[in-house]
Parts: sequence; structure tokens; C-alpha cells
Amino acid sequence: MFELEKLVRKNIQRLQPYSCARDEFRGVHATVYADANENPYNSPLNRYPDPLQEELKKKISPIKSVPVDNIFLGNGSDEAIDIVYRIFCDPGTDNAVAIDPTYGMYEVCADINDVEYRKVPLDKDFHIDSEKVLSACDAHTKVIWICSPNNPSGNNIGRKGIMAILEKFEGIVVVDEAYSDFSPERPFRLDLHKYPNLIVLNTFSKAWAGAAIRLGLAYASKEIISLFNKVKYPYNINRLTQEKAKDILSNQTGFRQHLMMILEERNKLISALSKLPICKHIYPSDSNFFLMEVTDADAIYHYLIDKGIVVRNRSKVNGCSNCLRITVGTKHENSMLLSALIKYQPSQPKKI
Repeated sequence: MFELEKLVRKNIQRLQPYSCARDEFRGVHATVYADANENPYNSPLNRYPDPLQEELKKKISPIKSVPVDNIFLGNGSDEAIDIVYRIFCDPGTDNAVAIDPTYGMYEVCADINDVEYRKVPLDKDFHIDSEKVLSACDAHTKVIWICSPNNPSGNNIGRKGIMAILEKFEGIVVVDEAYSDFSPERPFRLDLHKYPNLIVLNTFSKAWAGAAIRLGLAYASKEIISLFNKVKYPYNINRLTQEKAKDILSNQTGFRQHLMMILEERNKLISALSKLPICKHIYPSDSNFFLMEVTDADAIYHYLIDKGIVVRNRSKVNGCSNCLRITVGTKHENSMLLSALIKYQPSQPKKI
């Protein structure tokens, strides 16, 4: 049985959060603000932003089909990842379990918070074995991390496996859906009501083309979101980010058009690259990128760098030997990449 209060660190349970001026004064229009030691000039940037980003959440809610009270906004998804550790994991005592390979910040934040990080390898096709994940857990496992679609493999991990973990694990399960807008699979954010131990991550950096504004999202029960708001810094999302996010959300037509273009270009690019002699295998993708096994990843990576084309060399990542991760660009960018790879010739060994 899932019992949230038993998972929360004792110091977090006792914590009296910082009360900022905009927390204490809410809901009434004022003409004079003499409460927060702000400079009266340079309106509107002289005023502190809404600490709970309520207007922005009201725009997000109908688009993502998640109630406002179930939404947390962070300075990138990385803030939400870090807060999960700070709420639930006692340093030096608790541990977290994650699939491998996956997004590297789960491990980095674990190390920063002095939390043991246990890796469970995916199979050769980057699919999950839920029983292996659960077997890696013990009495001190507070969190399980699952990225789906996964990074760097690009594929959906599989709903059945994730559901089995959610139903059997009594701790927190975080499903990172940063790339879910590119996938046809039903997102887990729509199932929050079924799983009280579920936290779903999302971001403005991928499908919404807002990486520069550094805005991440977490969806969870009201109780978990209240803990996030208790631990976060008072004004974690600045006004400029909030306003730009509203602008981005207002362009639904452009969002859908760009999404379709990326998916179309992804399929064309995969088809063309798969015919090249350097290509050994391209893994199925449900994302705006794909993982490509090549004949010599290091050589091809540096060849592309010399041409002014940057891909990600993932050869040192577990299960990704000789693999390049390629993000889908514009039609012109993809054409440049393909043209460069068509012309690639392996260097010949020097004669002695």
C-alpha cells in the first residue's frame, strides 16, 4: 500500500517554507505595493513574479488535460528532478533505481544529493524488464526513474511494464515524458488519478521549441505537488519565462504544424540514412531524434564536426557502442547532414 507520508524525509515534513511577499498578498488588485522592498521604477520588471505561476498553469491545464492543482513548474526539468531527491531521499541512506541507458541528470542529481543510484540494463532493443527493475529495489529504494520515450534510445519503454512497476512498487515512480508529444502512445499524465505514487515530467524544450526559456513541468497528485511547492525556491520561474511560455502556448496551429513536419522529416531521414554503407542499424524512434549504429562513430562524428554539423556521439554509453544520436532538424539541415554522410569515406590505413 502506498503511504506518501512514510516516504517523505522527516526534515521536509517539519519544514516551514519561506513565505514571500507575493505568497502573503494574493487575489486583490492593488495600486500601491510597499511590501516587498521593490524598486518602484522600471515597471513591470521591477515587481517579483507570481511564485506559483497561476495564470500560466491555467493555460497549460486544458492543453495537457491536467488540473492546475496537479501542475508544478520548474527551472527546466532538472529542478523537478533535484526536488524529487530532496523530498524523498535521505542522503547516505536511501537509493534510487533507474533504467540504463537513460537521461544522465537522474544520476548526476543522485550524486549531488548523496543518494545511491542503481542501474538496471534494458535489453538489446532498449525494452524494459519490470521484474528486474523491481528486483533491484530494497527497503531504502524511494524512487524509480523511467524515461519514455527514452533518451538516448528514442523508443517508448512500454506502458505494460511501467504499469506493472507503478502497481507493485510502494515508492515514487517518475515517468519522464519529455518527448511524449512525438509519440502516439497514451501519456501517463492522463493517468494521474490511477496512481498516487506517479510523478510525470514534461518540458517546453522539445516539442514546444522553448529550450531557451528553461521551463520544465511535473504532474502529480495535489499532495505531491504541495510538497514540490514547499521545497522549491520562492520565485523559481521569472516573469519573462512565464510571459514567453504563454506566447508559445497561444500558437497551437504552429505547434501542430512543426510537430508533423518533424515526424515526416524523421521518417525520411531514417529511410535515407539506413541505405548508406556506414549505417549498421537504426533503432525505432518515438521521439524527435533517433539512435544510429554506424561503422565507426568516433571517425564519423569528427568528420561531421569538420563539416560544421554537430550530432551526439553516444558510443561510451552502456548499450550504445558505435552509436550516434541524431536530432531531426529542418528539411535543409537534414539535407546537409545526409549529403555530408553520403560523401563520407573511411580513412585508409597508411602504408608502411
